[in-house]
Amino acid sequence: MKFTLNWLKQHLDTDASIEVIAEKLTDIGLEIEDVTDRAAALADIRVAHIEEAGQHPDADRLKLCRVNTGEKVIQVVCGAPNARTGIKVALAQPGAIIPIDGSKLKPGKIRGVESQGMMCSTRELCLGEDHDGIIELPEDAEIGA
Repeated sequence: MKFTLNWLKQHLDTDASIEVIAEKLTDIGLEIEDVTDRAAALADIRVAHIEEAGQHPDADRLKLCRVNTGEKVIQVVCGAPNARTGIKVALAQPGAIIPIDGSKLKPGKIRGVESQGMMCSTRELCLGEDHDGIIELPEDAEIGA
């Protein structure tokens, strides 16, 4: 059976770490097969803000976006239909590991235009099955977090 740490803490009155909780569960006779830190897979993903989304000069279905990472503004080519000015998104920058396939993101050119990152869908981040568009984060999400 799989369950989250949050679910378990609803039933326990503790602030103990996952390591301590797993040890105590084993001590009382429960077998812990694996502990997976799903947040670790998202360590390279940051909140970013699309400052401007315009048409890609050489592709009808692509957008050319100016994206604020909290440290700098970068250019990202995106094919998601919901990529638009003003939204906050989940951004992977070059060097980030993409959870769905474990690939390391590299800067590249898409239809002749440089792209310095990838705005991610829930499927790409293994957070769900939706891949029809990029994740739209709440307006109060902190850029760079």
